[in-house]
Amino acid sequence: MTSATPLQNDRYLRAALRQPVDYTPVWMMRQAGRYLPEYRATRAQAGNFMALCQNPELACEVTLQPLRRYPLDAAILFSDILTVPDAMGLGLEFAQGEGPQFRKPVRSAADVAQLPTPDMATELRYVMDAVRTIRRELHGKVPLIGFCGSPWTIATYMVEGSGSKEYAHIKGLMYGEPKTLHALLDKLARVLTDYLNAQVAAGAQALMIFDTWGGVLSPAIYREFSLRYMQQILDGVKRENDGRRVPVSLFTKGGGAWLDVMAETGCDMLGVDWTTDLADARARVQGKVALQGNLDPGVLYGTPERIREEVARMLASYGHGSGHVANLGHGIHQFVSPEKAGVFVEAVHELSRQYHV
Repeated sequence: MTSATPLQNDRYLRAALRQPVDYTPVWMMRQAGRYLPEYRATRAQAGNFMALCQNPELACEVTLQPLRRYPLDAAILFSDILTVPDAMGLGLEFAQGEGPQFRKPVRSAADVAQLPTPDMATELRYVMDAVRTIRRELHGKVPLIGFCGSPWTIATYMVEGSGSKEYAHIKGLMYGEPKTLHALLDKLARVLTDYLNAQVAAGAQALMIFDTWGGVLSPAIYREFSLRYMQQILDGVKRENDGRRVPVSLFTKGGGAWLDVMAETGCDMLGVDWTTDLADARARVQGKVALQGNLDPGVLYGTPERIREEVARMLASYGHGSGHVANLGHGIHQFVSPEKAGVFVEAVHELSRQYHV
């Protein structure tokens, strides 16, 4: 991927690198998703969720849909964190109303040893084709974010076989056979490093690692089983392409207590959920990283006036200067009105300018 098309709006990239911007850039986790009627129509056209992920043209279409509605400052690749374990032969299915499930969960040292290393150019080519297609169709409007799940989060799904509330299997492995879990996490970290590097080579201009389940761990265990393997990815991922820095963000949901140790990893930006004040987060990271977040997605059920009030509170909490990318504290809810999402985006652009003078 060449830089033949100049980037028209690079505020997201500059803010992620703590460089000056004229307003706070904004995007939304899950901005291509079920709250948009056009997304639901495209998913119906694809037939099911995985068929949508595996069709580069349709993945491109749903990636671009929110950008047609809102003046967002970044696009994020439409895909799923579980494409990687699916490519490792675990048989991913999305049951209606039940979320992801694996036909062959990983429960033993033998299971881990048998896991193949997927080829990015074949088994996961559809992801890279989607990245290339999206970059072409963006015409340099905004940067494209690529992503993966954290090794701990993906391992949780692989070992449990689905989502979980008790984490019985993964924590049983963690406390009962830690060597087996470390072997799985190491294998995943190496595969995910290749996966992100392939996305950069295909045209992703920034990267994000989603650690959805890191917040269910105790502090010492978080460092040993989650942060350690995100660090491994950071140490191996390509950080420059097309003559520009490729910012890498980490987001541990429920990880507000660990922002200071996360900031030591060498990442460029940390995601913050709504349970932490941005002012506290900014003080804790001591200027080492940018911050992303952190409006409670539930605010978007409120009135336009209340949404603007909460956006103003979020911006004031971060305060003056660059190094902030506005976002929700987690993914946008499927029942939110698209119009309310528009209020959020426009309020950030309007109300943030005073913090960049």
